[in-house]
Amino acid sequence: FILLNNLTKKARSANTTQIITSRPKTNNMVSYWGLVRERVKTNTYAPREHTDLEKGVDDQWDDAKKLRKLIPSDSEGKDSISWIPQLQDAVFCGHIMADMDSIGGAIAGAYLYDGVAARASEINSETKFALEHWGADSPPPVESFLTSSPNRSVCLVDFQQQTQLNEAIPMSNIVGIIDHHALQSNTIVTEKPIFVDIRPWGCMCSILAHGFAMQGKYLPKNIAGIMLSAILSDTLNLKSPTTTDWDRRMVAMLVQHTGLEDVNFFAAKQFKAKSAELALMSPYSLVNGDFKVFKFTGPTRTHSIGFGVIETTDPASSLARVDELLPEMVETRLEKNLTAMMVAVVDIVQMNAVLLLCGPVERCLGLVAYGEGLGKDGKTLELPGLVSRKKDFVPALTKAVADGWEPPASEPSGQRIGRRESMVILSFQDHACGVLTRVYDDDGAGDGDISGHAKLSSDKEEK
Repeated sequence: FILLNNLTKKARSANTTQIITSRPKTNNMVSYWGLVRERVKTNTYAPREHTDLEKGVDDQWDDAKKLRKLIPSDSEGKDSISWIPQLQDAVFCGHIMADMDSIGGAIAGAYLYDGVAARASEINSETKFALEHWGADSPPPVESFLTSSPNRSVCLVDFQQQTQLNEAIPMSNIVGIIDHHALQSNTIVTEKPIFVDIRPWGCMCSILAHGFAMQGKYLPKNIAGIMLSAILSDTLNLKSPTTTDWDRRMVAMLVQHTGLEDVNFFAAKQFKAKSAELALMSPYSLVNGDFKVFKFTGPTRTHSIGFGVIETTDPASSLARVDELLPEMVETRLEKNLTAMMVAVVDIVQMNAVLLLCGPVERCLGLVAYGEGLGKDGKTLELPGLVSRKKDFVPALTKAVADGWEPPASEPSGQRIGRRESMVILSFQDHACGVLTRVYDDDGAGDGDISGHAKLSSDKEEK
């Protein structure tokens, strides 16, 4: 009855429309408390509708519970090394421009297969929030392992494209790939067979979470929480079109394993942490923060196209800075010798996107790939209902190029005329921890006085 009283208070505090006030007529106490839990679970979200996240967890709860029973309750569980011995002692590392899934995957994969976790680049604010919340440290740079052991085995997580590989990792060192992206041009090439686990799921950490259950591996709660954060991030709280029932099932299993009381509230805090930093980021950091290069092959040649994503709960703030972002996109395109450079501002609440177009090439390609929706100023393209780079943005570009799209003849050489000389610096003037920003020589921050800044002298340091 103390439990019933507490549950009743919880239901009242959640503005429920139905409160359990009397015991139903049953002689089965197990059934009774099951009914109590079910009634409260059903009503504590009222009067609003369930979110996709809540619905996904509820729908998969029972199946997830069965999977969780396969995970040992202590560290005396089965040794997974007997399953994949070639991954033992390997360095698990994600892609450059590291995100939540690549960092979470490195940590979870290293624990699952008895390796070590590493990062290919600095972590973002969302990942920092998740690591602090779950009590985990950020992995060290991958260079720290390969400098002392140049031939050490590496397992890639969350990617298999050469353009996303940290240049410190020789392809000859790669012994495994765990990923959830399509195999396109410019994939990793190896001289011998390797371990590959690529599944059409919404998040790579869903694959690893499933691995803990299938291999009977003990799962620490902080690692379970990190994988949960990664799945929520990659699937946009289970709303992304890439989301599968397996992602929903893994979220439900990890919610049970971590004992998280309100996954919806936690997800809101995590995405708030992701969006809060955007207002403080420089145009360089916004354009390059979640940026990938893809190679698309057409009838006559191959095009390298850069695609950045800014996921936010407040798209208006990012769109208000379009005139700051477009010049940075042009610089990135020219520095990396790309055919085109695009950035999508994704509204993770309304599940829409706005594509930023920094020139005639991008405008032409955007219209061919995505159709109508061009803004009056020609700088943006509305993309209603499109949110996923993997499932929405990249496939449309792949088809456009395969069907014969070619850039206008005047581009990109026309934009190189009169280009201002610039460099990227780490500025400490307005941010104690430093922020990456671009400065131009004719602004007085060239090779002269750059006090309060740290110059990035090479592309490797920039990454």
